[in-house]
Amino acid sequence: MSPEGSEGVKPPGQITEVTPHKDVEQRIPPDHFDSAYRTTRWEIWAYYAYYIGNNGLSLFNFGPTAFQNLLYQAAGDEETLLFAGRQRSINSIVLLSNGISFAIQVVVFLVIGSFADFGKWRPNILIGLSIIAYGIGFGWLGVHTADKWHIGVGLYIVGLIAYQTTLTFWMAAFPGLARNTPEMYAKSEEYVAGHISREEYDYADSLERSRLANVSFYIQSVAEIFILAIIVGIMFGLRVDDNEQNNNWGLSVLIAFATGVWLLVSLPWFFLEKRRPGQDPGDENIVIAGLKQLRHALMQVWKLKQSLLYLLGYFLLGDSLNTTVTVISTLQNSVSSYNTLNLTYLLIVGIAAQALYQVFYGLFVCPWYSYSQVMISEVTPRGHDFLFFSLFSIIGKTSSFIGPLVSSAIIDASPSRNNSTPFYFLFGLSVASFAVLVIWLDLEKSRKEQEQFLRDQKERALQAE
Repeated sequence: MSPEGSEGVKPPGQITEVTPHKDVEQRIPPDHFDSAYRTTRWEIWAYYAYYIGNNGLSLFNFGPTAFQNLLYQAAGDEETLLFAGRQRSINSIVLLSNGISFAIQVVVFLVIGSFADFGKWRPNILIGLSIIAYGIGFGWLGVHTADKWHIGVGLYIVGLIAYQTTLTFWMAAFPGLARNTPEMYAKSEEYVAGHISREEYDYADSLERSRLANVSFYIQSVAEIFILAIIVGIMFGLRVDDNEQNNNWGLSVLIAFATGVWLLVSLPWFFLEKRRPGQDPGDENIVIAGLKQLRHALMQVWKLKQSLLYLLGYFLLGDSLNTTVTVISTLQNSVSSYNTLNLTYLLIVGIAAQALYQVFYGLFVCPWYSYSQVMISEVTPRGHDFLFFSLFSIIGKTSSFIGPLVSSAIIDASPSRNNSTPFYFLFGLSVASFAVLVIWLDLEKSRKEQEQFLRDQKERALQAE
């Protein structure tokens, strides 16, 4: 499948004659279509390419490893360091840094997410945050000795913020991308002509969004294996096994290399993404309009009962899976003793094993990160993608923050101090989330609630005029 423009697509008006539905009347298409914003295959592949770069290797995988490695070396046999006014253990410093990062992310998501749905300037958010991420990634080249662990704290905190925000605002673009494809334009004409029902249109919309999300995930996973294979060669060239200094330098080079790949493959998306219009702020400033929308959403979100139900399931399953990843990552670092080469091998084996794991466990673990984004778009009112993706990202970060603390308490409370004890708790949590998402969540009810939410918002806007 090679990228090519959509100019040669058959005019969507030329469709097979179908008997119109009985309920046909003067229909308004659910989505606004403009040929200037039609999605092309080049744009879609540019979207995929950005995710290949934003794979987490630089700021989410090896950045934390480099940070903890410097803390470990600086602490020495005492295993404590003076941080935030008192002597703290390495784990305490990491958890506190995570807490600081999370608190800042909440503010960023609420403020930027609230007004990102207005106007055409949204791509600038991702570009700006990506530039910050590149700076952090390349900044690790200057931080590879134990005496610079304080700087490492800053790079770690800001790096997590940059990674999570870029990932979230990149993901928030895919519903608009999917709904402007030639396929959805054709479905829109069929709907207006009465050849298909609204349910059939929504089903096609759901399939298109699922396709984009899933293909992007699998392309990224395959590409990441090749990136890691190159990293292995770089690590051999740097002789990271020879001594501690070489290993430290290898971690910094690895982060910078992954950042360089990210920068290179993200450029097409910055240039090819079409600046599709969001909501019209009217005479108000975008920031003011965004804050008003946030206030309205927080007050009215209780009417979106199915969205809240998914939010609960998302939190529970996210808590389980994020904590599982954290526990495995901690064990991984422990097993590899922060050795760059061993850690890279573990990541390659882990990614390659995902295919087999997915065959047996379907929607759990890695597929969750893909399907969860599709489901977020299912329960998000049209035109509010960035705000709702931001809210769900906050919930996701909350789960990744609370889960490890609960698991740590379980380990400390168990007589044997067995590190595997939290997995029993996590299994129960997964079962509970499965019940919420599979048994109680009703997407058809969710669509009706979203339509009512949008009608209420439109009426409120008319009353304000």
